[in-house]
Amino acid sequence: MNQTLSVRCIRVGLSCLSLWAAAAFFTMNLESAEPASARDLIRQENQKAGTSDWQLTYVRLDKSDTTGFRSPGIEGYCSRQSVSAGEPIEFFVSTDPAGSFTLEIFRMGYYGGLGARLMKTLGPLTGKKQALPEAGPRRIRECRWESSARLVIPADWPSGVYLGRLSRVPNPDGTMPWQSYVVFIVRDDRPADILFQCPDNTWQAYNRWPDEYSLYMDPGNKFAWASNRVDVSFDRPYAKYAQIFQNPQSVGSGEFLCWEFSLCYWLEQHGYDVSYCSNSDMLTPDRAAKCKAFISVGHDEYWDLRQYESVLKISRSGTCVLFLSGNSVCYVTPFREGADGRPNRIISRKGPYQGLTMGKEPPKCTFDYVGPDEGLLLGARNILPVNGGGDWVCVKPEHWMFAGTGMKKGDRIRGLVGWEFHGDPPPIKGLEVVAEGIALHGGTRPVPYQATIYPTAKGGFVFNASTIFWSLGLSAPPGHMPVWSHNTRPNGPDPRVQQITHNLLRRAIDR
Repeated sequence: MNQTLSVRCIRVGLSCLSLWAAAAFFTMNLESAEPASARDLIRQENQKAGTSDWQLTYVRLDKSDTTGFRSPGIEGYCSRQSVSAGEPIEFFVSTDPAGSFTLEIFRMGYYGGLGARLMKTLGPLTGKKQALPEAGPRRIRECRWESSARLVIPADWPSGVYLGRLSRVPNPDGTMPWQSYVVFIVRDDRPADILFQCPDNTWQAYNRWPDEYSLYMDPGNKFAWASNRVDVSFDRPYAKYAQIFQNPQSVGSGEFLCWEFSLCYWLEQHGYDVSYCSNSDMLTPDRAAKCKAFISVGHDEYWDLRQYESVLKISRSGTCVLFLSGNSVCYVTPFREGADGRPNRIISRKGPYQGLTMGKEPPKCTFDYVGPDEGLLLGARNILPVNGGGDWVCVKPEHWMFAGTGMKKGDRIRGLVGWEFHGDPPPIKGLEVVAEGIALHGGTRPVPYQATIYPTAKGGFVFNASTIFWSLGLSAPPGHMPVWSHNTRPNGPDPRVQQITHNLLRRAIDR
């Protein structure tokens, strides 16, 4: 080969190499651009116009005193706990007396401090009184109402918690525009930084609709906090929240506005890349395994054993797990299908996880089954008594989670512990107690609690805040009501709680 030909070959080769490098660079940029865009989804969503007109204005319960739970003027439920874009969801609504109504669907978030964005309005729709179901075997109340509306979730609806506001259309005869909610979750399957689990099993366990038909009333209609003889169905409306305080504004929304909304609002305010799921979406680890952090929030008491196994697996594989909750993973709650065969529509209490069986005070009901030790996942256990109120006391201020808080050993975040919590940490390698103290059960009886953190694979960790009230230290969004329990109360948003949560999430995300 002569010299001229050799130079030409070299030039051609270099040109091809340059084209290959440019193509590779362009491809890598395309690949990296997709995650960057997806990670900005929540920030972009919250820049859209929100609305303050999403709350219930006209609420009328079936009884005028605090024993009223349902809203028979208008009430409803959804065909599914969660749904993906492109999938249908049905709404089952009863109006008494018959009359037309509208259904306004809101996505809950920050939206400039307004708390929600109106996504769609359906109606006016025709409403009628639908049958109150008889109590079935194991005291179940399972509605079999006719569908009132059907919606295919649009492709551009991001994952989130969605409230549907049902409003009667006023009639010339003076019928008031009574209102209530329905609630559902739009899920996705993208690799988000954070997966936010809504504890809707617990919402349903405490749901008293139509009248004292929660998981806590035995077949003899007597209160039994550890009964294993009752089933509850998702095929019924959510009654007013009335466990530790009266919140008629919540009717139809489960417990979301009471406990979980404060975290949702705060995460989206700060632009965190968050996706949402229901308890029933965690029966396998697949969804959470795509995320850097998994959060259990608020009151997350009732877990199917498959949920426990899924979260244990992801925690051992490097996903960080944050229990910004209390009383979590307390009872084994298996799912079964509803009357029409739809999966995961009925739950029951099979038995406790091991924490309740380890204390000095045994459960008041003998179970046929005791689950695994939840402490091996949580870093602490459910202890008896499980409820009370107190201050969250720092005992390890040198830990990285306290950076920027200014907290010293013995500093207190007043009223943050409640109304249920964890304690009795198991012997896990590297586990540290970061806060501990005394909660007062009934306002008088001292009970110890511990907040913990321990390391897992790939630089991951599991944090247990050991209180249902943690999210109340993050924000006080519109529609939120202050709470009071066991003669104590949380004092609202606290910059130390906010900074600790930022530190935990940034460590989880930026590994």
